[in-house]
Parts: sequence; C-alpha cells; structure tokens
Amino acid sequence: MTLPTIVLASASPARKQLLHNVGIEPLIHVSHVDEDALVAENLWTTAEAVAGGLAVAKAQAVARTLDLDDALIIGCDSVMEFGGHLHGKPGTPEAAAARLTEMSGGRGHLFTGHHVIRRLRGEERATSAVTSTEVVFHDITEAEVRAYVSTGEPLHVAGAYTLDSLGGPFIKEIHGDPSNVIGLSLPTLRAMFSDLGVGWELVLASVASRAT
Repeated sequence: MTLPTIVLASASPARKQLLHNVGIEPLIHVSHVDEDALVAENLWTTAEAVAGGLAVAKAQAVARTLDLDDALIIGCDSVMEFGGHLHGKPGTPEAAAARLTEMSGGRGHLFTGHHVIRRLRGEERATSAVTSTEVVFHDITEAEVRAYVSTGEPLHVAGAYTLDSLGGPFIKEIHGDPSNVIGLSLPTLRAMFSDLGVGWELVLASVASRAT
C-alpha cells in the first residue's frame, strides 16, 4: 500500500509548512468558502462549532472539485476563544491591535477543526476532530503592539498572533499541542489518518523512498 495523494484545502503557509516538516508535500486547493455566511446560516456560536463546521465545509468544497482516485483531503479552520469571545482573523490593523491589547497578560484557547475525507476508487469516508490548546500571554506593551501590527502578520492569522513566527516572543506558556496553535494538530491528523485506514508508517515510507 502506498500513501494516497494528500490535498490541503487551505492557503495557509503555516499549515503547509507543518506538513512539509513531517514529510508530506500536499497539493494545495483553496476552498474559497464564505466563512461568515456559513457561520450565520448554521447558527454556530462556540469556537468548537465554528472551527469544526468550517473545516468540514472547506474539505467538502475542495473534494467536489477534484477527480482523484486515491486521496486524503484535509480541511482545517482555527478560532481563538478569549474571555468568552471568538476571534478569527482580525483583518484590519485596528482590530488586530485591540485583540492583542485585550489578550496581553491573559490566557485563551485556540481551537482547530480538522476534517479529512478519504476518497478511494469512487467511494468516500470521512472523519472529524476539534483540538484545543491553552495559550498564556506575556504582558505586551503598547509599543510592541504597534510594532507587531505594523508588520502585517497579525492581520491574517486566527487570534492576531503566531506561535512559530513574529508573535512567538509574546507567548508565555502553551498547554496542549503546539502544532495545533500553528494551525493543524499533527497528533490529531495521525489519528485521523489511522481511522481512515492510512497508517502513519506510509508517510514515513514515502519520505524514505524519496531519500533513495
């Protein structure tokens, strides 16, 4: 048995890099789903529901566009919950600055929804999971907030911060899976692949075959 074609239904460079780091070179197909419309239509109100629901929608949208005989299609979405409020991508400098100021010295939870579709010889199976990681922040000064926002990075990531890039120095502690905060829980993905009949040894075997 060989590793199926792996498709990432996301434009996230961080998710692509996480997969690359463990030996997976995915095809990238962006779903282009209307996230706000889906949340409103389905009345999702919790971080777990939003992250999980959007992950399903993204994977399904991409699966409908592909003609692959043996594939694993991965959909993901991340949402930050802080103080009872849900935070996706802030989008504007003002929103990013407000969120960073709010989270300074506090703690919240980053939820990432995962949905994997296994397509094999015209049949499909799927599995879903939502993983949560607690994030504790250092105090962040006003000058640091302004400087970080000016880089543009926090505008386009869930919660307005990163763990693996410029926002990393502001994070004091992580309780749970760090890769989940970056955008895709690798231990969760391993378990989901197994549920769909694809052991992680196939990923490692594909790495070994490329090295020879």
